[in-house]
Order: sequence, then C-alpha cells, then structure tokens
Amino acid sequence: MSTTYALELKDLRKSFGKTEIIRGANLAVQSGERVAIIGPNGAGKSTLFNLISGRFAPTSGEVLLNGQRIDGKKPFEINRMGLSRSFQITNIFPKLSVFENLRCGVLWSLGYKYTFLKFLANLDDANERAEELLHMIRLDKKRDVLGMNLTYAEQRALEIGVTIAGGANVILLDEPTAGMSKSETARFIELIREVTVGKTLLTVEHDMGVVFGLADKIAVVVYGEVIAFDTPDAVRANARVQEAYLGSVLADQQAAQAH
Repeated sequence: MSTTYALELKDLRKSFGKTEIIRGANLAVQSGERVAIIGPNGAGKSTLFNLISGRFAPTSGEVLLNGQRIDGKKPFEINRMGLSRSFQITNIFPKLSVFENLRCGVLWSLGYKYTFLKFLANLDDANERAEELLHMIRLDKKRDVLGMNLTYAEQRALEIGVTIAGGANVILLDEPTAGMSKSETARFIELIREVTVGKTLLTVEHDMGVVFGLADKIAVVVYGEVIAFDTPDAVRANARVQEAYLGSVLADQQAAQAH
C-alpha cells in the first residue's frame, strides 16, 4: 500500500528556455512535518515554491497535494485544495485594518465566495474566526490599525494570519524572518510554531538559527536538485551537504559571532 504524503514532488523539472533550473527534484513530506528548504543563492528554492504553489507550471514531473496532482493548476485552485503560501515581500491589504485583512482571508473558506452584497458586520462566523486569528497572531491591540501603519514585524505576522485564515493544511512560508532583528526573529519562530500546530509547513530560510530551531526535517537544494532530506542533526553531519553548502555557511556565521 503506497503512502499518501501531504506534499510530494516526483522528478520535478523546470526550464526557462535552454536553462534548466529545477533538475529532477524529489521530495515527500509527511502530514504535520515542519520542513526547511535551504541552499545557496540561485539553487532554485524560490522556483520550487513557485512550482508547488502554481505560479509556474513545471516542464515535466509531478506535484501532489494529499495524493492529488496539482501541477498545472492555477494558484487559486491549489489554494482551495488546501495549500497556502506567503511571499518574501509582505503581501497584505495596506489600506484595510488588521481585522479586515483577516476577515477577507476567511470569507471563501466559510462559503461566502463572491457574495459582495452581504453586509460583512453581520457575518458572525467570519467575524468570530477573524477575532480568533487576531488573538493567535498577537495583534489584538492593533485590531483597527491599517496594515500600512504596522511595523515590519507586525506586517509579517499579519501576513501569516492571512495565510492560515483559509484553513489550509499545507503552509509555504518564503523567508518569513528576513529583515528582522534577533529578538523579533525569536518571537516570530514561536509564533510560526503556534499557528502551524497540526499543519504541514515548508519554509525557505537562510538563517541557520531559524532552520535548526524550527524544522523537523531539512531539504537541501543545490543546482535544482534535493541532495539531502533528513533531520537537522543528520543534515548537519552529511558530508555531501557540508561540501556543497552547509560547512561554509556555518563557518561564516561562527566567524560573525566571534566578532
């Protein structure tokens, strides 16, 4: 009997013209796992995310979400099947309040679809769910503040809230802590842990402290291939990973800390 994974990539390939960016990537993520995707710049990590979330169609290969093929589907179709992602650049509604951003995120999953004529204040279930999310991302005190007036870290927290608002089982976060201070990063890791309990998480991240502090498993992407996929300790000890990427990164970070 074959295993049904939350997310599975099978010999996934993507070329732009004659340049092959993703070169037969394979990955099988169990339901509930937290996976960090790491690799050098230009390795294909963002392209991989774009293929999974439907922004790009693969040249060949398959992407399966809970056993169903999603490669070639449009992003909104994939989202409705249970996968949601955030982006490197914060993607919220800047002229809506924090609460309104969250309420927009829950409407479709509650079955309201395009019912624009409904008066939103009367949608008790949507308002209740938005309030729950507001508390979950710890922005209760900023409920009525416009998205554009939040701090950078608060905007990222709001984007996480919008990302999970639709009830997706598989969450993709693209460099969620980029641009944050150490204290903001530490708080954000805890937030990510809390809001993704019971969900499958994939995150692209360059900060090794975040990677080793958050991930159950690490996928190492080099030249468009997944060269290792294992627990943090196993990846850290992997000779091929050390040679291709991790050794130099850890050495650079240790040198920076020494100074």
